Amino acid sequence: MQDVDRRELLKRAGGGLGVMMASSFFADRLLAATVPAGAGGLLQGRFGVGLEDTKKVLATALSKGGDFADLFFEYRLSTSVTMEDEIVRQSSEDVTLGVGIRVLKGKQTGFAYTSDLTPERMKKAALTAAAIASTAGTVRLPEIREVRSKRKLYVTDRPCAEAPLPDKIVLVREAYQAAKGHDPRIGKVQVTLLDELQYVVIANSEGLLVADTRPQVRFMVQATAEANGKRGTGRDNAGGRIGMAFFAQPGRTPREIGVRASQEALLLLEAVDPAPGEQPVVLGAKNSGVMVHEAVGHPLEGDSNWRQTSIMWDKVGTMVASPLVTIYDDATIPYLRGTLDVDDEGTPTRNAVLIEKGKLVGFLHDRLSARILGAQPNGHGRRQSYQNVPIPRMGNTMLGPGQATPEDVVKSVKKGFYAHSFQGGQVEDTGKFTFSVNLGYVIEDGKLGCPVKNATLVGTNLQILQEVEMIANDAGLFLGNCGKEGQWAAVTAGTPTFKIRQMIVGGRA
Repeated sequence: MQDVDRRELLKRAGGGLGVMMASSFFADRLLAATVPAGAGGLLQGRFGVGLEDTKKVLATALSKGGDFADLFFEYRLSTSVTMEDEIVRQSSEDVTLGVGIRVLKGKQTGFAYTSDLTPERMKKAALTAAAIASTAGTVRLPEIREVRSKRKLYVTDRPCAEAPLPDKIVLVREAYQAAKGHDPRIGKVQVTLLDELQYVVIANSEGLLVADTRPQVRFMVQATAEANGKRGTGRDNAGGRIGMAFFAQPGRTPREIGVRASQEALLLLEAVDPAPGEQPVVLGAKNSGVMVHEAVGHPLEGDSNWRQTSIMWDKVGTMVASPLVTIYDDATIPYLRGTLDVDDEGTPTRNAVLIEKGKLVGFLHDRLSARILGAQPNGHGRRQSYQNVPIPRMGNTMLGPGQATPEDVVKSVKKGFYAHSFQGGQVEDTGKFTFSVNLGYVIEDGKLGCPVKNATLVGTNLQILQEVEMIANDAGLFLGNCGKEGQWAAVTAGTPTFKIRQMIVGGRA
């Protein structure tokens, strides 16, 4: 058979076999609290698939000589509410239901999916995925064993998915009114509440059967201020694998989220353009996590390293950063946006240390990258939905804290730049990156001065990692959506306040 790379086969095998469904059938069962417990019960009760049929589909997937096969069953209820221009502009509810079937043969991946969970359609999809191999033989599968986790990483009491629509509208309206009423200069506000409840069951040819029930919520406010011909847009958000009670906690109420977005927008009305050039840069806690995610996390995902497209592929065991720097990805931190009990291959998640005191010690792996690089899967195989093949992805990527205080970090800079929040950025395989800063500050004589807009930060990850001079003992979390190979994943990235000795600051392109 012709050798086909995994991305091309994904396109060939997946086309025409999967669809999105919009139905209240399973939502009714969810709200009636009739969701079965355990992987076997969930598989039969929610997806209508028995264990014998599961084994037969797995055997079909391996019938042409594949090394490994797995089934990813998914049911997801997603809702959204958006308010702007004084009215609830949009609300929606979607249900996704289907199974993705994957076969591995060496470095190659065969993949297909279907939303029709009858044995016949699943076997047809399995044969499509099996086309990656061509040496048919006898298939003997081990007995399926159900694995149950005892970890409690998500809030499952009062999930947002079970909350009535009027309750969600109350939250959205509270944030809208707080942001809009904060100052007469706030002209436009948009508030969006996104929530979902995802049920997955994963079965594989090694006999594994595991289930996971995953809540996810994100509450976002964007406020735009205008005055004297100037405009500034501020943003704030909160969420994670949490329930409705989250929004009653201090610092997390809709009102506080709305006010913080408006405060940033107003600061930008007074902001000046940056002083360009190479200078000391302090990256503030929370939003600067996006830099760690993009500039460090992506180059340490296993697939780009077995393909040798990452600048880091041959640097394990070498010093790639200042000895102050420890970076890890821990998807077991309770309630965070990137947290998972098991990944989308059924592997239990764990804390994966990537850089330890400046030394590169490992990568983020799914099953395939671990196999190729001779490592163990570490719970970072993720997929957007049953329609996608799993790939190595980040979960909660963190820069470890240091010994300094945030005040000491700022005081150490006589003249420089402080980055508070970001609009986004891009990173090349070479490690070169460019980030757009939404709000920054001038640092003068160890103090924050006037606000700054339209700034960009430019550098390479290896250079910047070596230039880390101070790390504070505080912490903050950036909540985001990560795009890779056409797939989106919910992630968290965390940093304390930290200082880069020299970095290029320029105007936005």
